[in-house]
Amino acid sequence: MLPRLGEKFDVPFEVITKPRHEYQSLAYADLGLPKAPAIMIGSEVIVEGRDIEEQELAKILSRRLAGK
Repeated sequence: MLPRLGEKFDVPFEVITKPRHEYQSLAYADLGLPKAPAIMIGSEVIVEGRDIEEQELAKILSRRLAGK
């Protein structure tokens, strides 16, 4: 989903994956990052701890890019 949306909206994206136990560690919690799975745009957390439909994320990206 992210590669398609990145191409469609011409925005860079980064996917970070770690083993589940790393996301559940105290060290990860200390970073202040959202629970996985998560999507952030800049420093704003769009969704965390659940999946999001591609259409919903596309709407959010459209609104964010229109506001630039």
